[in-house]
Amino acid sequence: MSFTTETKVKDIALSTPQAREVLESAGIDYCCGGSKSLHDACLNAGVSAEEFLERLRENSKHVGPDTANWNSAPLSDLTRHIRQKHHQYVRAAIPRIQTLLNRVKAEHGPAHPEITTIQELFAHVGREMTMHMQKEEQILFPYIEAMERAASGNGLLEPPFFQTVRNPIQAMMKEHDGAGDLVRQIREASTGYAAPADACTSFQALYEELKQFEADLHLHVHLENNILFPRAVEAEAAAAA
Repeated sequence: MSFTTETKVKDIALSTPQAREVLESAGIDYCCGGSKSLHDACLNAGVSAEEFLERLRENSKHVGPDTANWNSAPLSDLTRHIRQKHHQYVRAAIPRIQTLLNRVKAEHGPAHPEITTIQELFAHVGREMTMHMQKEEQILFPYIEAMERAASGNGLLEPPFFQTVRNPIQAMMKEHDGAGDLVRQIREASTGYAAPADACTSFQALYEELKQFEADLHLHVHLENNILFPRAVEAEAAAAA
């Protein structure tokens, strides 16, 4: 697929896992900011759009086995994948990162006040993500799965209390924006997860964990904002027709 500076970031992210890796390495937001053109996204990230396109072309020469095609897989497979890969990761990562934050603050807090800022931001995003995932697992995902079953003739779909799937989707996307903003603030406070010269092993491990947490969040939100949610809206519209 050929891309230009006017291609939407989400279309690049949807092309291959390798393209997402290039976006990630360039610091380009392809989940919450997926509707931006590559030109605008590169401008915001402070990178050259032309250099990015060259890296994308070079990367495409080394394409490995692709992951599942979530644009056509059953929606229930995608919701299960999100639960098992991303929700489980977040639930395991939160206490692990909090433990590292406590350890690093006790050892380096006086010399590195940014750790206190990061700790407060991460506590906030941890609470938000925990509640967010519960709402998805208890309300939105079950409805999407029931809608898919009904469409294939396996049961009836009860009218939801939220009237249309668009309503919880809009709420979830707003929460994605909030989580993305908190993670961006953590990245800024940590100067791009660059451990200082006096960083101990725990300090370095903390920044690696935070970097991985951000990367997982980007892919997690991408799968929902750019694939699951639009497909769910289309499925509801098709059922109504």
